[in-house]
Amino acid sequence: MSLVDWIVLIATLGSLIAYGVWKSRRDQTMDGYLLGNRSLAWYQVGLSVMATQASAITFLSAPGQAYTDGMRFVQFYFGLPLAMIVISVTFIPMFHRLKVYTAYEFLENRFDLRTRTFTSLLFLIPRFLSTGITIYAPSLILSTLLNWNIVWTNLFMGGLVIIYTTSGGVRAVSYTHVQQMLIVFIGMALAGWMVVRLLPPEVGFTDTLRLAGKLGKLNAINWKFDLNDRYNVWSGLIGGFFLQLSYFGTDQSQVGRYISGESVGESRLGLLMNGILKIPMQFLILLVGALVFVFYQYHEPPLSFNAAERARVEQVPAYNALAEEHRQLATQKSREITALHTALERNDESTATVARNQIQATDVRIDATRSQVSDLIKKAGGDANDTNYIFLHFVINQLPVGLVGLLIAVIFVASMGSTASALNSLTSTFVVDIYRRMLRPTASERHYVQFSRGITVVWGVLCVMVAMFANRLGSMIEAVNILGSLFYGTILGIFLVAFYFKKLGATATFWAAVGAELLVVLFWRLDLMAFLWLNLLGCGLVIGLAWIIQRLLPEPDVS
Repeated sequence: MSLVDWIVLIATLGSLIAYGVWKSRRDQTMDGYLLGNRSLAWYQVGLSVMATQASAITFLSAPGQAYTDGMRFVQFYFGLPLAMIVISVTFIPMFHRLKVYTAYEFLENRFDLRTRTFTSLLFLIPRFLSTGITIYAPSLILSTLLNWNIVWTNLFMGGLVIIYTTSGGVRAVSYTHVQQMLIVFIGMALAGWMVVRLLPPEVGFTDTLRLAGKLGKLNAINWKFDLNDRYNVWSGLIGGFFLQLSYFGTDQSQVGRYISGESVGESRLGLLMNGILKIPMQFLILLVGALVFVFYQYHEPPLSFNAAERARVEQVPAYNALAEEHRQLATQKSREITALHTALERNDESTATVARNQIQATDVRIDATRSQVSDLIKKAGGDANDTNYIFLHFVINQLPVGLVGLLIAVIFVASMGSTASALNSLTSTFVVDIYRRMLRPTASERHYVQFSRGITVVWGVLCVMVAMFANRLGSMIEAVNILGSLFYGTILGIFLVAFYFKKLGATATFWAAVGAELLVVLFWRLDLMAFLWLNLLGCGLVIGLAWIIQRLLPEPDVS
């Protein structure tokens, strides 16, 4: 990057961190440190919820996902608006009325300490693992920019977020989320605009969309019902609904955002704002990836977007032959894309069909070449998956001075926001549901605040350790959601029993949750269904098994 880009990046990050810490400098109580004194306005709640979910993974991996697989990933969010309505009606009033710090406090009132603790652990495990992945995402950028070892960049990024979260608490996180989302929207809009500007002069925005559609990258809707298909309307509406309901309704990283609202109305408005804006935001991010795909139809893409892994094999004799073949195929494909664009301009469908068939045939040969390079990288002990590097490669190599720094800042601030929220939720859950409840129930407020700061550091270190292994997980955005789907269905089932099945008692619910979680993991290991359906499976199993156990081992009516 140029000096100007570094100035833009450092100034953006520095101002956000300083502002958040300054705004939260007086929080010295548990309520202030963990919940910002429950004083956030609806727009702060809404933007904080969005920023918590929109991590660096979203801006690194989602465009690459669209580049390789089209825009069908957007269907993952189709169940989100309905989930926001259910949470606004059911979860928010309950959490506000009970004045809880975490979602899991409610479960002890409804069931017992055992169920509360088990559910807390079900949250802590995937949250700390996925937080490690969100730390790895910006570390990937630093490693690529500075040619540093990924271990050092993981330590640097993890340390930066630990300091930011520990010093400011939830109010620092929530205040800076507003600025973060503004930077994110501006940065991604500029990125999409620049992609089109870098295409040949005769190719406008509408032309780019038509080309992306003809090449199968605007496949945002798939109505076919298939349990083994990860992304279609039904998996998004049904499986996605249960995942989003569990994530926003029971995951402390999100619950902590909206129970910080100063009233039920403010929390509801903030959550509904997220439900309205999230799908368009994700659509636009994926659209940028589809536009980048069109750009690389006119320009030769690298044989691997991961420059560090590509460097492993560039001196291998076989690579040089593959690179030359790839160069010739890229030139041929550019001519074929031009022919397709001309045919589409003339509305000549028959010629467009011929051109598209030629492009598909060339793509087969290009994929074969890339596959051979991937084999070389694997033989050299490297990671051949480069989905997470596609957008980063485009930003660094194609965008003008200044905008590169802004786009890198977008990814960094997104990472800081989501990672800080996650660390805060890990801290609040551990301190409130385990430490204060079972180990030190009578300590002072000052002690709990100081312990919270210390345990935030511990969680941060553990998450950095996970980040060291994140490069083995493939597409990060899929890895995070698969990880959540292994646990969120069971957690949601526990909460739904608590809310709606008053005749089911603590023992039945606890053992149903244990059995459901074991079965979900088994179904995943056997690859019996796409991961989104695991959320419905886990939720249904908890309710069904609890009903059966209650019949076999009756408990007193808790209604």
